[in-house]
Amino acid sequence: MNVNNTEIERKFLVDSLPEGLENCECLNIRQGYISTDPTIRLRQHNDEYILTVKGAARNNGLDRTEFELPLSKEQFVKLWDKTETGAVVKKRYLVPLKDGLTAELDIYEAQLDGFMNVEVEFSSLKEAVLFDAPDWFGAEVTGDRRYSNASLVKYGIPVKK
Repeated sequence: MNVNNTEIERKFLVDSLPEGLENCECLNIRQGYISTDPTIRLRQHNDEYILTVKGAARNNGLDRTEFELPLSKEQFVKLWDKTETGAVVKKRYLVPLKDGLTAELDIYEAQLDGFMNVEVEFSSLKEAVLFDAPDWFGAEVTGDRRYSNASLVKYGIPVKK
């Protein structure tokens, strides 16, 4: 796990589920926010616990700095009481793409039940700009703050424009 890095990613809605999803690795994720401005997030995925602090988005939402700190279960439980939002609950499927990339397909549960989006992380801005999305990806929402997890948990699923 990188403790301090720059995250470069693009985010899309989902038009249809990809073939072979049942064969992909799946993470059960629960996350909440101690703060949404600045973003200070607690995330549990399976048996891992992480505190993340995110910087402001740059380059039309393509990149931002991110600091991640692994937590013990006990630390996570104590900090969870400090969250100002409800929990985001989702299943994240890690779908292999061409060129060694991975699509992180999130299928939401609880109050966001049925909502889906997908993110792809890149090693460079050039790689992100040149990315050709697969057919199952829907409209791109990179940089649209309404589709951040912090906004989804606070305001619900956005109405499409």
